[in-house]
Amino acid sequence: LPSGTAKMGPTEYRIDTNASADTIADITHLPIQTVNGATTYLGEVASVRDGFSPQTNVVRQNGQRGVLVSIQKSGDASTLKVVSDLKALLPRVEPTLPEGLTITPLFDQSVFVNAAVQGVIHEALIAAVLTAMMILLFLGNWRSTLIIAISIPLSIFTSLIVLSALGETINIMTLGGLALAVGILVDDATVTIENIERHLHLGTDLHDAILEGAGEIAVPAFVSTLCICIVFVPMFFLTGVARYLFVPLAEAVVFAMLASYVLSRTLVPTLAMLLFRPQQASVGPERATGRFARLHRAFNAAFERLRAWYIVLLSMLLVRRRFYASCFLGFCVLSTGLVFVLGRDFFPNADSGNIRLHMRAPTGYRIEETARLADRVERAVRDIVPPDELGAIVDNLGLPVSGINLSYSNAGTIGTLDGEILIALKPGHRSTQAYVRALRAALPARFPGVEFFFQPSDIITQILNFGQPAAIDVQVLGNDLASNMTIASRLMKEVRRIPGAVDVHVLQRNDEPTLLADMDRTRMQQLNLSAQNVAQNMLISLSGSSQTTPSFWINPRTGVQYPLSIQTPQYDIASVDDLLGTPVAANGRTGTPAQLLGNLVRMRAEARPAIVTHYNIRPAIDLYVSVEGRDLGSVASDIARIVSDARATLPRGTDLTMRGQIETMRTSYLGLGAGVAMAIVLVYLLIVVNFQSWLDPLIIISAMPAALAGIAWMLFITGTHLSVPALTGAIMTVGVATANSILVVSFARQRLAAGAPPLTAALEAGATRIRPVLMTALAMIIGMVPMALGLGEGAEQNAPLGRAVIGGLLFATVSTLLFVPLVFGGVHARLARRRERRAAP
Repeated sequence: LPSGTAKMGPTEYRIDTNASADTIADITHLPIQTVNGATTYLGEVASVRDGFSPQTNVVRQNGQRGVLVSIQKSGDASTLKVVSDLKALLPRVEPTLPEGLTITPLFDQSVFVNAAVQGVIHEALIAAVLTAMMILLFLGNWRSTLIIAISIPLSIFTSLIVLSALGETINIMTLGGLALAVGILVDDATVTIENIERHLHLGTDLHDAILEGAGEIAVPAFVSTLCICIVFVPMFFLTGVARYLFVPLAEAVVFAMLASYVLSRTLVPTLAMLLFRPQQASVGPERATGRFARLHRAFNAAFERLRAWYIVLLSMLLVRRRFYASCFLGFCVLSTGLVFVLGRDFFPNADSGNIRLHMRAPTGYRIEETARLADRVERAVRDIVPPDELGAIVDNLGLPVSGINLSYSNAGTIGTLDGEILIALKPGHRSTQAYVRALRAALPARFPGVEFFFQPSDIITQILNFGQPAAIDVQVLGNDLASNMTIASRLMKEVRRIPGAVDVHVLQRNDEPTLLADMDRTRMQQLNLSAQNVAQNMLISLSGSSQTTPSFWINPRTGVQYPLSIQTPQYDIASVDDLLGTPVAANGRTGTPAQLLGNLVRMRAEARPAIVTHYNIRPAIDLYVSVEGRDLGSVASDIARIVSDARATLPRGTDLTMRGQIETMRTSYLGLGAGVAMAIVLVYLLIVVNFQSWLDPLIIISAMPAALAGIAWMLFITGTHLSVPALTGAIMTVGVATANSILVVSFARQRLAAGAPPLTAALEAGATRIRPVLMTALAMIIGMVPMALGLGEGAEQNAPLGRAVIGGLLFATVSTLLFVPLVFGGVHARLARRRERRAAP
């Protein structure tokens, strides 16, 4: 320590005092006691060496020992950037390591994130190409298709700019929203171009055709755009994880749609003026002789036959409109009953190519035995997973001596009996879930007495589980810990019989082998010793002095500090007799001789809890349940019935509660269900304000039951469970279905105002608007196909959204072209007759 300075001659010297050893060897010469002039040095009673704390954690990669360092990013950081910066840093760090040490990045989440992002981008590009081809086939004009194609990326870029300004990042959800919007983005531009071309074919001048064509649909298109945007408003009222997942998706769609509408009012007419020719109507595909022109003429001829067939069909339906409308509505209402048949999940699982296998040995296993067991389990894994598909196996066994390990933040590890085996599969592997099923069936049979369970390996499922190792947590709360464990064990046996319930296990163990040292207080008092003396000496001997009196040695050459710990070597305590031979000294009391522990305590063996969990102060036992081969909602319902029956027999002061992902799922379902209802109400009120009518908006939203029925049928046919993404798709379908109905009803109102009879107005509206309705619906459906197939990395999680939108739009389009005209014609015909009766003398 600096003590001051001294001036000696011409020099001023700094004076430092030093009582620390310069080397580890010098520590052995430190005096610790002097009796009758004889000094005892530390090296005479202890072996001083550069060592480490007793090992309670083993990490191995493919059988080689190592150290596992977990790196987590902050909430607002980009995963890709953090990993990229880390990989750039590692080559500079590795040369500084001792010889023989290497750094190997493991379980890089950026690979999955990057693959998922690339997958979404590919989906969006494929959707854009397919949509453009469909538009080209309908319009038969590359200029029109080019104008529409230009508006799509501009709308997406605008949305990205706004998202960036709001602090959002490019991730699966924001890109998923943009991919979802690709099919809708063509809506505004397509309807505008189609209406301009319709006026051109009527012989209108190009300038006037652009003004009239764009002007006629400005308000309906604006209302349609707002209908799609407003249905996402309820998503901003979600809470918890669902809000953070789906609000960015909603923002991406809304901003892209608003940008698309602005571009359809500004850029699209401008480009039409620049690219279209005045003779566009007369010089077109009809006179061209190219291969595509012939294809387009054939398509147009087929479409006109479809239109003629549609007119005949709609005319027939209008004659018996009440009967057919009632049948269609009844079919839609009955179809929604499929919702009760569909399974219910919170969020689909994604195949991340990683397996997290948790192994739990019998209570009391020392780390060395757990490592030997892990060797055998690892060999069994290699027998099941082929070498050409197995990337790496990392064993993370036990707990670190510090008690802090981020890699165990949700592993359910309670001691050295636990081991987590992380398995990484190579690209192009078979289904990860198939290997999980194979391991789940094989391992318990090969290793009786060892408990195995699997934990989520993908990021989103880990988040949705809120740090729990399973989706369902049945918690037994009560002051009697033994009674809680008995109840949990009984519940575990019943839950294991539920189909689809797997990896059912109790987190806590109450059978840890324990040696209890009962102190003889009378004997200690006679020997002038206290309970504190016994406890402190045992703690120092068994766990080290750093637990009570932390001290450090600083290497003067490097400045690195090392903790100094005094402890009895573990190999010296190999029996109870060795433990009873531990000396107990009266610290701070002179004249009191040290005693052997065996003279002061009576040692007995018993089983005690290995870990004690509290929830709001009350002792708790956690029964964890995962789900396989069945939906989460059904398994949770079966468990809820068992829990309900068990509550009737619980002792006083004990309670059962279901927690975990199922709790959040129910909250999100209620929020999204209310969101669908709120979306319908908001859309209706918006149309009421625009149409200044209560009746016609009701006719417009009459297409919604068909959309909901289509969603139910599509999920049922594809075997897709109802989930938060599917409900999000339902919300979106409400907006898109309404937008198409607005086009039909708006034109019918125009014809009605021009003096056409109601049935004629309905027929003409359907016949005139069938083309833009089919174009926009098909554009959206085709744009959703890549997402619905779920072929990319992590694409399984957004696939229900795409399937819901496709099913809803298929039924909603039929409803828009058939059911809505029936309702419009019937309602307005009845109103016309009522007005005639009132006008009659």
